[in-house]
Amino acid sequence: MADNTKKLTRRDRLSVWWRSTFLQGSWNYERMQNGGWAYSMIPAIKKLYKTKEDRAAALERHLEFFNTHPYVASPILGVTLALEEERATGAPVDDAAIQGVKVGMMGPLAGIGDPVFWFTVRPIIGALGASMAIAGNIMGPIIFFVAWNVIRMLFTWYTQELGYRAGSRITDDLSGGVLQDITKGASILGMFILGALVNRWVSIKFTPVVSTAPLDKNAYIHWDSLAHGAKGIQQALIQQGQGLSLTSTKVTTLQDNLDSLIPGLAALLLTFFCMWLLKKKISPIIIIFGLFFVGIIFHLLNLM
Repeated sequence: MADNTKKLTRRDRLSVWWRSTFLQGSWNYERMQNGGWAYSMIPAIKKLYKTKEDRAAALERHLEFFNTHPYVASPILGVTLALEEERATGAPVDDAAIQGVKVGMMGPLAGIGDPVFWFTVRPIIGALGASMAIAGNIMGPIIFFVAWNVIRMLFTWYTQELGYRAGSRITDDLSGGVLQDITKGASILGMFILGALVNRWVSIKFTPVVSTAPLDKNAYIHWDSLAHGAKGIQQALIQQGQGLSLTSTKVTTLQDNLDSLIPGLAALLLTFFCMWLLKKKISPIIIIFGLFFVGIIFHLLNLM
């Protein structure tokens, strides 16, 4: 007969949720996240099983191989909590069923984590925080840190609760197209955002001069006619704001011509080239040092 007194309280589930923050704390090449998973399950195991033997058996079955995106492990935790609760209350749930649900869910859900979090949420929040930081606003890194962790923690808690309430029934949805649609949509949005960030964060300036042309006398600031001191500086700033050039000649560089054709073309081509190198299994460290070396050489040759 089922023992209905063995139920996980909200406090128990909160303890599991908090411990899941350290899911990758003991990541290893043999069973990957199994240590962090077992650590997360300890509060539930202590609540559901009273004897040392039952607790040891529960820990042993949760030290099997497990690996998925650390944030989308939460719904799997929720389902596993529900299964362990059913087992502890007398339901016919064996080790193979629990491990089978974990393995069956971790694959499909892993494909959602990267496009949603690494390629969508983090670039958006990071771009916002970096823009504020570049402008000298101390709130930039603070907003990034707070917003990222609030989103992460709310997502993991509510998806764990979703899994716990749905129990083993949630696995029925994995065979449908819902996860595939979410993954595809998040991937498209993430790639769009990353593409938009290329022109903002990748900067290339080609300095060779293409042409030098004298300007009309009314098109530039006549510095010798300005007043002395602060008043002269004020006049120069006003004239510059009116569109007058600082010099009597217009210098056109190679970068000016490229920007007039397709702004950000060089940055985009460099990004594609780095992607091609990565696809060819070139180490990112080699690419980074290569970019440093080429940049220094081009600067010494007055090309950049």
